[in-house]
Amino acid sequence: MGQGPAAGLNQNGIRHTLAPIWHTKSAVAKKAIDRLGISMRHAAALGLDVDLQAVDKAKALLGKSRHVVRHVPAMAWQDVPNFYATLNAGTPTSLAMRFLILTAARSGEVRNLTLDEVRDDLWVIPAERMKAGKEHRVPLSAAAQAVLLEAKRFARHGQVFIGNRGKPISDMTLSAVLKRRGLEARPHGFRTSFRTWCAEATDTPREIAETALSHISGGTVELAYRRTDYLDRCRALMEIWAAHVTRSGASNGK
Repeated sequence: MGQGPAAGLNQNGIRHTLAPIWHTKSAVAKKAIDRLGISMRHAAALGLDVDLQAVDKAKALLGKSRHVVRHVPAMAWQDVPNFYATLNAGTPTSLAMRFLILTAARSGEVRNLTLDEVRDDLWVIPAERMKAGKEHRVPLSAAAQAVLLEAKRFARHGQVFIGNRGKPISDMTLSAVLKRRGLEARPHGFRTSFRTWCAEATDTPREIAETALSHISGGTVELAYRRTDYLDRCRALMEIWAAHVTRSGASNGK
């Protein structure tokens, strides 16, 4: 068998490398050790002399992660309309926040939106900008299109939501909008607001709500046969969500 850098890896070295983050950044640590396992198997397939059990041994040495998952603070869906109404539509930051709420998209997807991604009433986010690495189509409600039209006034070099320094606004800038109002909610939390609204205020099927959020749902066999992103049904759903969001002064969404 051949030799290479992978041949020198053992459970003690892996443990030493990942121990500092094993209990504090468990998601990162787990992704790293899983990818290392894939690399080790690939190295073995190439004929390199590696210990295929080194990763499992390292996991045993590291023990069960004590990291406690903390969910991103979210605003109750009943409170979203009143908050939305307070956003001053005359600034790129407020427009970005409005667009984020209306589309239930991730902060980075919104902040880095480019004009060439929008085709009439459809926002097509390329795979390289998606968390799952798969192109995602977002139907734009009439309200979202209106926000985008106003935001285009501030666009530079094809980028829509630009900050004072000529670059896309940061997630910290969006978070500051909520913090200044003394709110615990965070931009990403509006995805939870939308998903909870789907479950509590509508009869939206789970697969439609999850697809609207670009979540991958369903078993392996189901996904293998599914050939749709439910665009028309998601389009109708986003219009209903927009009607709720833009109903300022509403005490509930029903």
